[in-house]
Amino acid sequence: MPWFYDGGTITLKLLFLLLSRWKVEGKKNIPSQGPLIVVANHLSIVDPPLLSASIHRRIVFMSKEEVFHNPLLGPLARGWRAFPVRRGVFDREALRRTEQLLDEEQVLGMFPESMRSATAQMQQGLTGTALIALRKGATILPVGITGTEKIDGISIIFRHPTITVSIGEPFKLPAIDGRRTKSHLGPATDFIMERIAELLPESYRGYYGDGKGC
Repeated sequence: MPWFYDGGTITLKLLFLLLSRWKVEGKKNIPSQGPLIVVANHLSIVDPPLLSASIHRRIVFMSKEEVFHNPLLGPLARGWRAFPVRRGVFDREALRRTEQLLDEEQVLGMFPESMRSATAQMQQGLTGTALIALRKGATILPVGITGTEKIDGISIIFRHPTITVSIGEPFKLPAIDGRRTKSHLGPATDFIMERIAELLPESYRGYYGDGKGC
């Protein structure tokens, strides 16, 4: 439903402008075309719509399967063109969907930590993003988000938090010949997460603070 996404994005931009001090840095780094994986740290349920409002290309998000069983969030996720992934298992259908999107030169949105951080600090990334990027040779766009952890329901009206979306330079992982094993995916994942961490203040870097992830 493109009308839902486009109309929703316009509405979200207005809301972020009205209810927060929202700024986007590094817009010039966004590739204007071609397959792309947008990766970011994850602080709040509003992070996916925030990225959609901040990046001019339409993003398709991978979301945990449980969201689609929620009577409120499920319809919103479908309208936002998200698709489900089963966490903790090798989900072949979700992998097939990601590869189809990238073959069509669309933009895939992923949060490599897999879940929101309860402390606002980065957690260790899972290897799924690296696997997809290596299989397709896709360009990766790192994004650092700060401030959305301060959004807590109606209190946003009074707190008017500062929300910053920092967009880094796009990159590709070095190609790997043959089978991609954990020995390849671990370092590749750390490399992705370090590129996100570089865009964040030290207080947000958590597991990747002071280069500990590498």
